[in-house]
Amino acid sequence: MLEIVVKLALVAAAFAVLPLLVGQAEHKVMAHMQGRLGPMYAGRFHGWGQLVADGVKFAQKEDVVPAAADRWVFKLAPGVALVPYLLVLLVIPVGPDGQVALDLGVGLFFALAVMGVGVIGAIMAGWASANKYSLLGGMRVAAQLMSYELPMVFAASSVAMAAGTLSLPGIVEEWHWWWLPWQAVGAAVFFVAGLAELRRPPFDMPVADSEIIFGPYTEYGGLRFALFILAEYAGIVVLCALTAVLFLGGWKGPFLNAELGWLWMLLKVAALAFCVIWVRVANPRMREDQLQKLAWAWLVPLSLAQLALTGVLKVAL
Repeated sequence: MLEIVVKLALVAAAFAVLPLLVGQAEHKVMAHMQGRLGPMYAGRFHGWGQLVADGVKFAQKEDVVPAAADRWVFKLAPGVALVPYLLVLLVIPVGPDGQVALDLGVGLFFALAVMGVGVIGAIMAGWASANKYSLLGGMRVAAQLMSYELPMVFAASSVAMAAGTLSLPGIVEEWHWWWLPWQAVGAAVFFVAGLAELRRPPFDMPVADSEIIFGPYTEYGGLRFALFILAEYAGIVVLCALTAVLFLGGWKGPFLNAELGWLWMLLKVAALAFCVIWVRVANPRMREDQLQKLAWAWLVPLSLAQLALTGVLKVAL
């Protein structure tokens, strides 16, 4: 019982801290890459207080619910968007020998299914707001989910086929360095599809402030809006952790896997999170037709090709 309590406490602590660190890193990386002065002032030294200032700003804003909104669905949507990422962290291993809160035999299936639930929060927000622009944003979120869920699942299935298991710790145990070139296409498809599911730039058309005024979140303010932003950063942590586990060997490093496995895992997650921020800074927003074409004309065929290659090599070897 004590072991379970400790594991749950560590998962809760990671869920509370890591998304905030990603948010702080995004402020700083974007400030350096784009020459933004604002995020470098709050708190004086390197703008360390910017995240605190943002939190105070959200807490001070009035919580308004539109008169025509479906109040219960409207209030529930931020939690539906955020909580699934906490559940996914339960099955992500950070080290060998049981360093995972919950070792499910179908951990990969569980993680992908629960991540899909998180997107429903945005759809609920758009529908419940009684705002046609929010509803349009929610419909775009639904279309984007359907488009990018398929290549993401195909790419993950390729790794599960190669490892012969759906258990995330089992996949890391079976991982070998030569999987890097073998599963490289699947890794790229999985990562790009994950960014699109999180509606991160350049795949942020459903919540584009210049298009439909933040899409399904138009009517949200204060802490409820902050929860949607926190869900985005939590999703980045989960996506980077899953990518590290499936395609980069998880806790496996150049040496001392048993002792420093958790450190290798965190370093891989941090490197991938930096790539997420870099992609946002370096690429313009895609049009809706470009977004759909990327999924159906490129990612789906590539993921199917990766799946076929994995099947052939498994039979041959």
